[in-house]
Formats: sequence, structure tokens, C-alpha cells
Amino acid sequence: MFLSMFMSMLILIIASVVMFLASLLSKKTMVDREKMSPFECGFDPKSHSRMPFSLRFFLIAIIFLIFDVEIALILPMIMITKFSNLMIWSYTSMFFIFLLLMGLYHEWNQGALEWSE
Repeated sequence: MFLSMFMSMLILIIASVVMFLASLLSKKTMVDREKMSPFECGFDPKSHSRMPFSLRFFLIAIIFLIFDVEIALILPMIMITKFSNLMIWSYTSMFFIFLLLMGLYHEWNQGALEWSE
């Protein structure tokens, strides 16, 4: 018990020190408008350097990643049916699928699944 608490504190301290050093060393010393602006043949840039990004596309990508994690959690449930109690397995499976369906309903109700308006 003491060893695991000591290791947790040590990891926390090391991570904090590394984050502090990274933020300290990553600061740019020169804050000059000319050096910070993009170079375009000596003239000010006429357009933005980045293209606009669709937030809806980002949300759909996040939902897809969550769906992949859900599939990775559902697949082992099929494999353990023969090793576990059928009643407990079915209650657990139904509860998990119910939670997934409630999340899907919430996303649908909030309009996150509609691509165009």
C-alpha cells in the first residue's frame, strides 16, 4: 500500500516538473510583430494562412471514435457468455446497451447527428 502511494506521488511530481520545464523552456523570448507574422515577399499577407474548419465535421469524427470504443467494449461481451452466469451477463449487457442507446438518443435530440441544416 505504501509502495503504490509512494510511486503515485513520485509519478505526479515527475509529471509536474516536466510540464513546468516544458512551459518554461517553450516561451519565445522575442515578441516582435514582424517576426511573428507569416512571410509573404515582404508584404502583409492578403488572406488567412489557415482554411476554415467545420466544427460539425469535428463532432462527427469524435462521435465515430466513441462508436469505435463502444464496439471494442461490446465484442468481448460475446466471448465471455460461456464463462459467466447467464443472468448476470444479460443484465450487464442490457444495461450497457441501454446506456449506449440513451447516449445516441441524446446526440440525436441535440442535433449532433444532422450534417446539414
